[in-house]
Amino acid sequence: MTADQKDQSLQFEGMAKIRVIAFYLPQFYPIPENDEWWGKGFTEWTNVGKAGPLFRGHYQPRVPADLGYYDLRLPEVREAQAQMAGEHGIEGFCYWHYWFGDGRRLLERTFNEVLATGKPDFPFCLGWANHSWKAKTWIPGGDDRVLMEQRYPGEADYIEHFNTVLPAFKDRRYIRVDDKPLFIIWNPEDMPDASAFMRLWNDLAVKSGLKGIYFVAYCVLKGNISRFLGMGFEAVTLDLIVEPFRSVNFLHRVLFWARRTFLGIPKHVRYGRYSRHVLKNTDLSDKVYPCILPNFDHSPRSGKRGLVLTDSTPDNFGKLLESLLIRFKSVTTSNKIIFIKSWNECGEGKYLEPDLKYGKRYLGKNTESPGN
Repeated sequence: MTADQKDQSLQFEGMAKIRVIAFYLPQFYPIPENDEWWGKGFTEWTNVGKAGPLFRGHYQPRVPADLGYYDLRLPEVREAQAQMAGEHGIEGFCYWHYWFGDGRRLLERTFNEVLATGKPDFPFCLGWANHSWKAKTWIPGGDDRVLMEQRYPGEADYIEHFNTVLPAFKDRRYIRVDDKPLFIIWNPEDMPDASAFMRLWNDLAVKSGLKGIYFVAYCVLKGNISRFLGMGFEAVTLDLIVEPFRSVNFLHRVLFWARRTFLGIPKHVRYGRYSRHVLKNTDLSDKVYPCILPNFDHSPRSGKRGLVLTDSTPDNFGKLLESLLIRFKSVTTSNKIIFIKSWNECGEGKYLEPDLKYGKRYLGKNTESPGN
């Protein structure tokens, strides 16, 4: 890293002993299934490009800056992303991994090429997004029609799944905790027996020369932490975006309903409300890793049914990060990890990548916005 790069005052400056991992969405290139479901050439950019403001002050559309409307089939794009992330204090990417059972996969090309080519030379891990794809998952006005069902066929499929990701686990770039490859499971409750699954994979890992798998449960409710740890997970990553939209009084719920029904305005709350909720309900430990959002706007995918954080600015995100950093300094834990959601989930407004409004400011506090 050059002196000039250091002078950009990273959002993550001072986190030398804290590992920052950003989730990474691979849906930025066309696949036959999306062509069939949504039309030729559909990618995450399709929804991003069509989005518009739904209420006064609503920041839409969000237009990418430095990297443009990229295609993840291009290795140059992946290299540029990794370089930018590394220069700004991100340790690595957690690629979302789609395994639907019976060997069915989607969007695997990006990570497969990263693994096969050895480029970019940038740390990574995998997060299993074990949920069905429904029509409403990706487009405004979509229904509950199941496009790709998540299944759990049993032990033979679990073994095939393990053998498929084993080369990644053995890659020198793979992110490890306690010398075990880190693997996140998005929805443990959806699995028939998450404990049995993890026991099997740990046995297979040891037989393959690994020390085991460091399983982390993705958790959106604080009340589920003890249950997930009881299943055998080593830790949870706690994403508290849900509750700030739920914990409003009756009058607010009526107001949200009326705005959505009659004016087409999605439910929205201030980033400060979300930030306070995170700080109030996050107890840092070796078992709980915060997962924080720089911003959130689901309306490109969901229209008026979406959820939006307003006042999501780089400064407000930086204040939340700084507060967590201060807390981490006072906690004596061997593993200090923060997950950022996300590096590039633009269709939900969750991204660190530069855009035309803020430039690289979500990555560096003193990095100028375009045109300044």
